[in-house]
Amino acid sequence: MIRLALLGATGSIGENTLDVVARHPERFRVVALTGHRQVEKLAEQCQQFKPRYAVVADETAAQALRQRLQAAAVDTEVLFGEQALCDVAAGSEVDAVMAAIVGAAGLLPTLAAAKAGKTIYLANKETLVVAGALFMETARRHGAKVLPVDSEHNAIFQVLPENFDGDLARAGVSSLVLTASGGPFLHTDLADFAAITPAQAVQHPNWSMGQKISVDSATMMNKGLELIEAHWLFNAAPAQLEVVIHPQSIVHSMVRYADGSVLAQMGLPDMRTPIAYCLGLPERLDAGVDKLDFARVGALTFNRPDFVRFPCLQLAYEAMQAGKAAPCVLNAANEVAVAAFLAKRIGFTAIAALVEHCLDNYGHQQADSVEALLHLDEQVRAAAQVWVRNHYRVLNQ
Repeated sequence: MIRLALLGATGSIGENTLDVVARHPERFRVVALTGHRQVEKLAEQCQQFKPRYAVVADETAAQALRQRLQAAAVDTEVLFGEQALCDVAAGSEVDAVMAAIVGAAGLLPTLAAAKAGKTIYLANKETLVVAGALFMETARRHGAKVLPVDSEHNAIFQVLPENFDGDLARAGVSSLVLTASGGPFLHTDLADFAAITPAQAVQHPNWSMGQKISVDSATMMNKGLELIEAHWLFNAAPAQLEVVIHPQSIVHSMVRYADGSVLAQMGLPDMRTPIAYCLGLPERLDAGVDKLDFARVGALTFNRPDFVRFPCLQLAYEAMQAGKAAPCVLNAANEVAVAAFLAKRIGFTAIAALVEHCLDNYGHQQADSVEALLHLDEQVRAAAQVWVRNHYRVLNQ
């Protein structure tokens, strides 16, 4: 039985994970659930799965959760704060950690799990974007096992050789191909981009996701972050990474081999598939996912991405190639930009403009420790907030 800590239980990855876990109660024991400030949803999850611990953002949320759990006679210890997240991720009662907190907030608890040598089901891409070299080295040094949950990286993981040791050339691999749906604005007239609203941007055509990642998909920053993630997960040079637009989201990624073969992993766009694959290794678990009906799908199409339409993808490519702390800057600026867009303080096209501004001013810096990376992250966010305020002021004059 796997004793599981689920970081980010109330998000879409967390809910899908619990759906898979509930189908296999003989295989999993939920030890800890975390939910930031979504107290009502977390309370319901605690009632169903009876974890030993629940972690929320602050004391106010903790008190609200305690009251709900006491009323329901659920004996779960409620903790709060960043240190509590790290403690449950690294705790001796836990075998494996589903790292599904959105954004850079997931870095420290995921790193704590790596230092403790846990099996890490990695759905928090920002851990690798912000601190890829540091995280992978920490996992290697402490014997932590890192299994990718993102559908694209999980697809690559599934079709690489079973004995893959981090050397693509030795595995006969020439390149890795990440597919992208293109999001809701793949065919929108570029002249209309400035008028795109948050409500439109979060309506992904294929996937059910949270607001932040949905906006990232609309700008294709999500795919850019995934490129950087793949760079670290599979020890792939930037020249070995490709992106293709595949609107149907049936082929989740592909691996090109030196002999001309291309192996692809396919399935309906349902996150329970990669989650179940990671949770069940080396077995395949029933994930409750419908079978892929090829006759109903019909055509599968592929196109090159348009960097004029998706400048965020271009910026991510450039940050990956620049290295140093540029990916950390990219991520921090993007998180501020997306939050400002969702709050209607900047327009859709200003997301890329803000990210480019921050890369120009901070992307050259070096940050080799987690403390230095977090300090840079804080600097960039502060600068980005100033940019947002100035931009908003100009718009409303």
